[in-house]
Amino acid sequence: MSKNAQMALGYKKKRPFNAVSVPAEIVINIVMTLFCAACVIPFIFVVIISFTAEESIRQIGYSFTPVSWGVEAYKYIMKLGDQLWLSYFNSFFITIVGTILSVLICVLYSYALFRRDFKYRSFFSFFSFFTMLFGGGLVPTYMVCKQMLGLSDNYAALIVPLLVNPFNIIVMRTFFQSSVPEELIEAAAIDGSGEYNTLFRIIVPIAKPGIATIALLNALAYWNEWFIALLYVRERAKIPLQYLLMQMQRNVEYLAKNSANMGADAVAAASKLPTQSLRMALVVLIVVPIAFAYPFFQRYIIAGLTIGSVKG
Repeated sequence: MSKNAQMALGYKKKRPFNAVSVPAEIVINIVMTLFCAACVIPFIFVVIISFTAEESIRQIGYSFTPVSWGVEAYKYIMKLGDQLWLSYFNSFFITIVGTILSVLICVLYSYALFRRDFKYRSFFSFFSFFTMLFGGGLVPTYMVCKQMLGLSDNYAALIVPLLVNPFNIIVMRTFFQSSVPEELIEAAAIDGSGEYNTLFRIIVPIAKPGIATIALLNALAYWNEWFIALLYVRERAKIPLQYLLMQMQRNVEYLAKNSANMGADAVAAASKLPTQSLRMALVVLIVVPIAFAYPFFQRYIIAGLTIGSVKG
């Protein structure tokens, strides 16, 4: 239909419901730019402070333009020597192995809950959801892990407690429900495909966004965890990076606060400690490695979280 005919008939083309006007688009772009800046600028500020001389921080406080620069904080951290690199290895090993195992368990568990022909579907759904509302408590958990399972001074002690995450199971199950048609499973069964073959060759490729989402969430949980190491690890060879750096920060803060009661040598040593810049340097050392994981999951994370949290 030509434009003249449309005008003659009084026909008006409907505007798409999700159309955005130019002024609204400008406002949205400005708001999102400010939001991105609010996310990035604090980290840049942390990096700047980590390279600021301690004397400059004591004189003018935190600043984007410090009076003098320095690497005293990083030099102090490097005094850990081989222990620092060993803790880095421990954190990477725990994160990689724990994430793989946790994702595998989550996919198997959520796939069983997704199947309507699973006899005990309601029971296991309630079982996973119940643990989100009521925890076992710190002392019972410690007794089970330490005394019954023997999780002490080994990698299993740092991996097993975080293997099953009910939230990730619910997200993955919802993703299956919203993305995988049941007709596809029925067609695979008619063709003679077994359960494991159907899951890993048909369902898993479709569910990559959801799997990438829970993989990233699990990786962040394992990488940032230090409290479990505090409970179950005494051997320094098994200490992860976060727990090691947390110990260093506590030692520096304790020396800075109590040096007056330890004699003149302690006061002199405390005055040279990079207390403020050290905190920021620790943040940089912890954040930068895991930040490299985001580009690999970026194209999946939005779709996975959106579908898993809204649908179902």
